[in-house]
Amino acid sequence: MMPDISKDERASTSHSTEMQESQKAERVYGHAPSRSQSGASLNPNAQSGPALYQNTFFSRDPTMTAARKLYMKMLIAGMFASTFVVFGIFPILYGSFYKTPARKLPGWIVDFDGGIVGQAVITGLAAPNPFSLVNWSVMPASQFPGGVNEVANNVAEEKTWVAVTVNSGASSRLSAALASPNASYDGSQAISVYGAEARNENAYRGILIPSAQAGLTIVSTQFAMQSARMVSNSSTVSQLMSTSPQTLVTPIYFNIFNLRPFDQPVASVVVFVGLLFVLILSFFIVMIGFVAREKTNLRRLLTYRSLVQLRLATSFIAYFILSLFDSLLALAFQLNVNKKFGHGGFMVFWMVNFLGMCTMGLAMEGPLSLLGPPGLPFLFLIWILVNVAVCAFPIEVLPVIYRYGYAMPFYAITKACRTIVFSTKNTLGLDFGILVAWTAFCCLTVILFGYVRRRRDMRETRQLEEEKLD
Repeated sequence: MMPDISKDERASTSHSTEMQESQKAERVYGHAPSRSQSGASLNPNAQSGPALYQNTFFSRDPTMTAARKLYMKMLIAGMFASTFVVFGIFPILYGSFYKTPARKLPGWIVDFDGGIVGQAVITGLAAPNPFSLVNWSVMPASQFPGGVNEVANNVAEEKTWVAVTVNSGASSRLSAALASPNASYDGSQAISVYGAEARNENAYRGILIPSAQAGLTIVSTQFAMQSARMVSNSSTVSQLMSTSPQTLVTPIYFNIFNLRPFDQPVASVVVFVGLLFVLILSFFIVMIGFVAREKTNLRRLLTYRSLVQLRLATSFIAYFILSLFDSLLALAFQLNVNKKFGHGGFMVFWMVNFLGMCTMGLAMEGPLSLLGPPGLPFLFLIWILVNVAVCAFPIEVLPVIYRYGYAMPFYAITKACRTIVFSTKNTLGLDFGILVAWTAFCCLTVILFGYVRRRRDMRETRQLEEEKLD
């Protein structure tokens, strides 16, 4: 015989079932329905609630109408925000490439010859030229007691972007070759061009070397014509043509010396393209941590101090491990990080990657507290654009507004990686300082914005409790 169920037990069972159905409805509609709505919507025969999985977008059901209006409102707001990003933020990136170079890079002319060849080069290059992309300055040879080697060292140490030297004895060697034809005469020994491709490969390939080549080619051509006219009536012309025709055709020319070649193609990943993926990976860690806290309700269970400690500890540990794997992956693809610091180069490279990840990830961790997942992608996109805009070309050739780039994490990471991989000028102290400063600032945003969010959550919790009491 079935036992009797008391009235209280039946009421309790009914209430439990109602709560379960209410929770199901909340997952479907995004909010908990009222008692009247719940009863109607959960009754398959009721006419006042929507039938689940059976409506079209333009159904006239009141609930569908309300849902459709809210959907369109949110979609249009998102489109307006995206349009603002296109017209308000994208121009930052376009502007860094538009009419680049907007300014000229500095270059030196050093005359160690002091003869007609040196004068020709100075006159040809230093003359005002609106088409030249290099602003040439004549430097006295007395400033370089070490000769051309000292000039080359100054270029490698980034005191100038490019240097043209007229080598000692260029005029006397040419005069001797014209007077006494010499089959071994080489006009390219007269002039040397020094640059460092690894400092910025785009500037080297697209600005510095083309400008130097164009200017010196004109100088050498004009000098060759003048030289030919000078010796046209000389008795040695026929002998020159037969023994040393290059002395007449190219009496002076130039050699280009790449002091820091960009000789590791895989380095393009760590100094530019790969930074985008590192930023995306950092974004993943931010969202993974957020979802984990929400699913476990740790955001409400923990004290404010414990929550901040959890967020920061999780970020630092995750970035420490991921930066190690990313650095090891670069080694697996034969990236040489030993050129500047020997075997210790890997540790330096790893720490640059670690601080870079911390900076890029924590910059989004703090604002996440206020923006939430819907607003964070807009900040993520802005963060990408303002960093990428200052990495492709030297900041010196960009409009003045882009000087903010000297303080950007991407720029500091790029400079540090070039030092480690290509042995460019050592600015690691400044680069690490920028990354540490950004990391510290971003930690403060996590603390501050997290506090604001906690106050908001506590206020909402109190309001809900007051409503229940009422």
